[in-house]
Amino acid sequence: MTDNPEHPEAAEHEAEADAKEPRPEKVAVVTEVKERMSEAEAVILTEYRGLSVKELQSLRASLTEAGAVYKVYKNTLVRRAADELDWDLADLLVGPTAMAFVASDVGSAAKALTEFAKGQPLLVLKGGVMGGDVLDDQAVKALADLPSGPEIYSKLAAGINGTARG
Repeated sequence: MTDNPEHPEAAEHEAEADAKEPRPEKVAVVTEVKERMSEAEAVILTEYRGLSVKELQSLRASLTEAGAVYKVYKNTLVRRAADELDWDLADLLVGPTAMAFVASDVGSAAKALTEFAKGQPLLVLKGGVMGGDVLDDQAVKALADLPSGPEIYSKLAAGINGTARG
């Protein structure tokens, strides 16, 4: 800031400019979230209030197996990233929110989350985004009922084998 006693309004103007400009760390986080959101096949939002560190580690491990990355970001920064993508997530970004960024097998990731939530009711499915469409919690639960990639391949292979023999 300028410490010029002859021009106190200059120091005041600099302070206002500093307050309006986002910090580089926050800009970097918004950029990271926006990139993760735009590259993901789907994004599933959960509330994790009350879960222990050990439980979160277990959930992260099962999501990693399902091809998803589970991260926690500040809601205000997620809201900014979502706004830049024209995603209206305001209703979902209430309370402590964690996001599962799903790379490919949406059904497996949704299944991992719903299975974990059955055993640990503190995990709440809030909703998500898939193909640019905002999903409610029921739509995310419906995704969990979809067969996973390996299940589809297994059924396809069984069908091919059956017709080849028949």
